[in-house]
Amino acid sequence: MMLWLLLLAPMAVALYFWLLSRRKKFTLRYTDLTLLKLAEGGQRWRRHIPAGLLLVAFVLLLLTCARPAAVLTLATRGGTIIMAIDVSGSMRAADVMPNRISAAQVAAKAFIDKRDKPIRIGIVGFSGNAFLVQAPTNDTAQLDKAVDSLQPQFTTAVGSAVVTSLQAIFPDVKLATLMPSLGVTFTSGPPPGSGRESLDKRPKPPEPPPPPVPAGSYKSAAIILMTDGRNTSGPDPLDVARMASNLGVRVYTIGFGSANGQMVSFYGRNIRAVLDEDTLKKMATITAAQYFHATTALELTKIYQDLTTRMEFQTQTMEISSFFAAAALLFLLAASVLSMMWYRRIL
Repeated sequence: MMLWLLLLAPMAVALYFWLLSRRKKFTLRYTDLTLLKLAEGGQRWRRHIPAGLLLVAFVLLLLTCARPAAVLTLATRGGTIIMAIDVSGSMRAADVMPNRISAAQVAAKAFIDKRDKPIRIGIVGFSGNAFLVQAPTNDTAQLDKAVDSLQPQFTTAVGSAVVTSLQAIFPDVKLATLMPSLGVTFTSGPPPGSGRESLDKRPKPPEPPPPPVPAGSYKSAAIILMTDGRNTSGPDPLDVARMASNLGVRVYTIGFGSANGQMVSFYGRNIRAVLDEDTLKKMATITAAQYFHATTALELTKIYQDLTTRMEFQTQTMEISSFFAAAALLFLLAASVLSMMWYRRIL
């Protein structure tokens, strides 16, 4: 909005040369032309240097008024990552050697081992329901143990996985106030059997939900969700993704397994893993994150490594007007010093 002030720069240049022309005319009236040329012989170009430096300082000050900003890449220190890992029955498929669940565990542990150590990691497993296997921690041994404990079960609750991950990130937030369709109600009061229930049987109203923030703006935590199928139970993944977006949390999604899937026999039931890439892509887009697809254990490991870098280095918009002001001061000082050295006056 303030960049229009830069129009003052060419006006200042025009004023400078107009003053020079007036000064030259005045000097020619009272000074011999031959002596004037001798005096200006070696200083014709030098006399404009202080004025040029002053002009640069003036332009930099005008830019400072515009409050410039730059997108910087900064190393993070700390934060939380929730790894939501699909443990549905289709993860027993052997199209990824030795099978999908084993390959996913190896890739997850490699991600844990190579992360920036101050970053805390939590482990969420999901099948028919989602469950917090390991609360966010820096303890690598505990995280590896939690990953090894994952075992395939039935069905796939992608939406529930995101809800459980968000609850691990925001343990004090009542997610039901953000998304009533979760089907969870919260009441407060004395515990049953305490003898004080009759004092007030009406549940207290829930606290108002936090106001929505821009998608992806919460830089202290993120969710990495890996699945080989589609949502078959629990809340709608896109509705939950919108809730995560309102909280500013990014949900990176990974589709795992071959494109055609594979039939798996699990406790007498035949299961075909059908990857719902469209939903996973939409979840990532809604939360300002990204979708990845891996068909092998090596590809999955590389994706996790790429995400490690993304978590350790984040972009941030920072106002840099102070740098412009400092540069303007340096140019102003240089103009003043040169003017004193050459002409025994300040500008």
